[in-house]
Amino acid sequence: MAQPEGFTFELTGGALCLDFVNTLNHRGEPGREEELLPSYRRLLAWSRQARALPRPEVARLARLARVHAGRASSALRLATRLREALYRIFSAVAAGRAPAEADLRLLNAMAAEALSRQWIVHRERGFVWEWRQAGSDLRRPLWPVVRSAVELLTSDERHRVRECASATCSWLFLDHSRNHSRRWCDMKVCGNRAKARRFYRRARSTYRSRKRAARTA
Repeated sequence: MAQPEGFTFELTGGALCLDFVNTLNHRGEPGREEELLPSYRRLLAWSRQARALPRPEVARLARLARVHAGRASSALRLATRLREALYRIFSAVAAGRAPAEADLRLLNAMAAEALSRQWIVHRERGFVWEWRQAGSDLRRPLWPVVRSAVELLTSDERHRVRECASATCSWLFLDHSRNHSRRWCDMKVCGNRAKARRFYRRARSTYRSRKRAARTA
């Protein structure tokens, strides 16, 4: 489904890599899947809204993509492969399972590429990481996603990764609730839908019970 201009992505994952995973709605449901990154332009829009890329780099990559449409399409296909590998990895982490070796191999290969593009530079307030060749590689939007995934997997925060409890949602998020009991990617969306379904079931059960009681009265 094409997104309108100015479309705002839902960034509720709590980590850049999880927000990237959450750019597919109704994952695994034939006929219902909604791709939120149908084009390289939308990938750049997500990167800008998620603050993964600054505006000047987004503009440079957009110009480069117009000149090299084939390379942009290839980068988008790689983005989709990475996203689904990250979904399977973190879904396994959330369920306490070991992720598939093939998915870890893809992440490791991309991590080797992404992290080789970083170098330390000196700024007025200290030293910082910067990306080399930032505006000349159409895979650039994936580098901060990969770094985010590596950092999350190798930190204690990975124990907070959860998958939405809704049967129609596969979004991932970090659970920072006080008692670690958060179940929904977004209470306003999946949480309210679940509450509505529970209310409907209770109301229907009450109605049936009253109807049976009336018959036996």
